[in-house]
Amino acid sequence: MEYKIDIMKPSDWEQVKSIYVEGIKTGLATFQTEAPSWENWDNGHLSSCRLVARSGNDILGWAALSPTSSRSCYAGVVEVSLYIGERYKGQGIGTTLLTNIIKQSEENGIWALYSAIIRENIASIALNKKCGFREIGIRERIAKMDNGIWHDVILMERRSKVVGIN
Repeated sequence: MEYKIDIMKPSDWEQVKSIYVEGIKTGLATFQTEAPSWENWDNGHLSSCRLVARSGNDILGWAALSPTSSRSCYAGVVEVSLYIGERYKGQGIGTTLLTNIIKQSEENGIWALYSAIIRENIASIALNKKCGFREIGIRERIAKMDNGIWHDVILMERRSKVVGIN
């Protein structure tokens, strides 16, 4: 399948949200139970480093970064969100998106990328490792879902080799 990595535009939101909802429904991608409004999503993510995989008019997947703290000393520390449409999984789109968001993050002075992944989400853990992330910890029984089931989260980190610590 041919696609290109492109800057996410506000007009992409409905398709981006639809892919996010698919992730919510898996029970493995996020602890969120519903997608936010565009305004809330927009306010919670960096204005730079928002990418989509686009094939014609279709969005196949997306990646974006959100700050981990409002303190200026953490300006280069962000959390990665990456979602692939159900029909497009297993085709290398996640690798391409994550590789591109890493490159773009470094161009924007980001020195640490974090992912918090539900332990059962083996594919996301493997993708992050493939793209240079390492496991740095486990938050055990951190989230209790409405069905009463507790979940662990694997914390993963990728430190920039370009935006170094001097």
